[in-house]
Amino acid sequence: MEILLAKPRGFCAGVDRAIEIVKLALEVFGPPVYVRHEIVHNRHVVEGLRAIGARFVDELENVPSGSVVIFSAHGVSPAVRREASERNLRAIDATCPLVTKVHLEAIRYAREGYSIVLIGHRGHVEVEGTMGEVPGGMWLVSTPEEVASLDLPSAGKAAYLTQTTLSVDDTQAVVEALKRRFPEIRGPRKDDICYATTNRQNAVKAIALEADVILVVGAPESSNSNRLVEVARARGVDAYLVESAEDIDPAWLSDAKRVGLTAGASAPESLVSRVVERLFELGGTGVREMELVREDVTFALPPELKGELDVKLGR
Repeated sequence: MEILLAKPRGFCAGVDRAIEIVKLALEVFGPPVYVRHEIVHNRHVVEGLRAIGARFVDELENVPSGSVVIFSAHGVSPAVRREASERNLRAIDATCPLVTKVHLEAIRYAREGYSIVLIGHRGHVEVEGTMGEVPGGMWLVSTPEEVASLDLPSAGKAAYLTQTTLSVDDTQAVVEALKRRFPEIRGPRKDDICYATTNRQNAVKAIALEADVILVVGAPESSNSNRLVEVARARGVDAYLVESAEDIDPAWLSDAKRVGLTAGASAPESLVSRVVERLFELGGTGVREMELVREDVTFALPPELKGELDVKLGR
């Protein structure tokens, strides 16, 4: 049984940055450092950071006044930022810069008087943060069917944005439905779906041409990981989401000659390595890495943390 290992896979630049922010904040300020929501959607990452002094909370009311709090990579609404200021919290923003880009687009469209349609998944933390930029002025849709029931106050002046971790193909179908319904609708100057999401989906499409089954390492809460499973299944390949090697059901592999393996953008490479080891135990004979594109994206640290780090290091 050959193992087809997708590349790129796993951590993206935004996730790398968010995790590094928590580690550096602990180094600069000392524990505990509070994080609003999971810094990224992966329990292994969260447990590792908790072990060195990070405390994860759902609401800011659970953070003692004057403490350091980090906003997760998914972004937060202006209301959350105001609450942090009012409670005298020392806020560090780990929002992925590509999510920030969507927030800024929402603000710009709102100022120009557009009715804004956000394509995304209801209840997702990123969606809640983005919609919080324009309270009452943004409409959420997930499917082409939902577009038909949209009732915009200014249909002639409408714009759409998207969550950054959606299926590229599914999102395109929703965009096409929006353009049929609202021919004058405007979209972002550059695609909102992030480079890492697109690259990982394209890599899955490539290995789906050869694989009999595909495993995606990622958390159930991870939007981009779930989309990878959907992309594989849409191409007629059985695909399963696993959080760890222990989640693999040997029955999935009973007739497989080639097993595809990838990981969502919040899954560490250590989990992938353990899955590879487990696949060898279940009959794996070799690994072939299939590199689709090389990623070299990096993001700068937030200025509020970089300044403190410079002081600590005497720079």
